Amino acid sequence: VSRNALSYCQGDYIDRGEESRQVIEMLMEMPEATCLMGNHERMCLDFLDAPEERGARWLRNGGLQTIASYGVSGTQTEMTKMRDALALAMGDTVTNWLANRPLYAKFGTLYAIHAGADPARPIEEQGEKPLIWGHPQFRKQPRLDGHWVVHGHTIVDQPVIEGGRVSIDTGAYATGRLTAAVFAGTDVEFTQAQH
Repeated sequence: VSRNALSYCQGDYIDRGEESRQVIEMLMEMPEATCLMGNHERMCLDFLDAPEERGARWLRNGGLQTIASYGVSGTQTEMTKMRDALALAMGDTVTNWLANRPLYAKFGTLYAIHAGADPARPIEEQGEKPLIWGHPQFRKQPRLDGHWVVHGHTIVDQPVIEGGRVSIDTGAYATGRLTAAVFAGTDVEFTQAQH
């Protein structure tokens, strides 16, 4: 991340391995990067708000890895107990940081979001759900408003540029290949780190 450039992180910092805590701590020390809300951060916050109602979904989707990274153990029959232990281990600083992640960032005609958006509506007019979970028309219908949306959430083999979308999620947690897009005017260059 260059201090002379705008940097966006696309969300899903947790639930993708045993080092979720370390990832959050690293990102919190990078004020020059705008870290967006992803659906996994939302599931974690929902678990903290309503463990009995929202916990099972999160735990099935990687939440147990995040909980373990904070030194918390438990079973799905102990949701409230796990939530209390996780909330204590995370502390208010981390919880507030997660809760205050923006849904999008804008620079000129480029929007950075986590998942997708309704291609027929301005990004600013869309609520949280399509931006962090996706929209059914996002990958089917091109944007016609002249804006480009760079996003993650949906794994692609290689970065894709089409229909007003720039897809950069190459599944780093599973493939070991993290992709970034570097924008310079109308040019886009992709860079990858392999682990």
